[in-house]
Amino acid sequence: MINELEILIRILAAAGLGALVGLERERQSQPAGLRTHIVLVVGAALAMVLSINLAMQFQPDVPNGDPARLAAQVLSGIGFLGAGAILRFGPTVKGLTTAASLWTMAVVGLAVGAGYLLVGAGVTALLLAVLTVLNWVETRLVTPYLTLQFTVYAVDRAGVVEQVRRAMESTARKVDSFRLNRHVRRQRVRMDALVKMRGGEPVEALCERLAQIQGVRIVKYE
Repeated sequence: MINELEILIRILAAAGLGALVGLERERQSQPAGLRTHIVLVVGAALAMVLSINLAMQFQPDVPNGDPARLAAQVLSGIGFLGAGAILRFGPTVKGLTTAASLWTMAVVGLAVGAGYLLVGAGVTALLLAVLTVLNWVETRLVTPYLTLQFTVYAVDRAGVVEQVRRAMESTARKVDSFRLNRHVRRQRVRMDALVKMRGGEPVEALCERLAQIQGVRIVKYE
């Protein structure tokens, strides 16, 4: 069995590894940051240690005791934390990387709890490299696409819909889900579209172009 001092050492080591990844997520203003990662990894490490000790403690009474049974529930239960870290902002989704880091750090906690401190430290270092170095590479070498939800209100005159569509298609990289909602009595039309643009392209330029179309009253995006 693992003695209590060894258990505390493993838990402290897990807390330190969780703090490294949590601090990086905190700097990126993610919903699951320093405290969440520390608490998660400490809990996973404790679950793993208890799972091992319980299996060894009751081995004479339970010949088929599984030392991974309690720890296995950590991986199935981590889903609700990952789901809470994923946020939706209009057509875009944020937090997928943080949810993945939570799941990975839960496994690191299990590894450290099982005594694989070197493996846990190596995986943590690799995860930090992915989160920091690759983030630096993406922001400087890869131009991300930005998907925006545009809503245009206009007077329902002949040709206004086609003009708005052409303005979007000529400025943006791609236009998806172009929808119309006409109010016959008021002679108004609402146009909704998902517009994909490169991150460096000025969104205001498209707004100004849409606003110059005759009959357009309101242009909104999010």
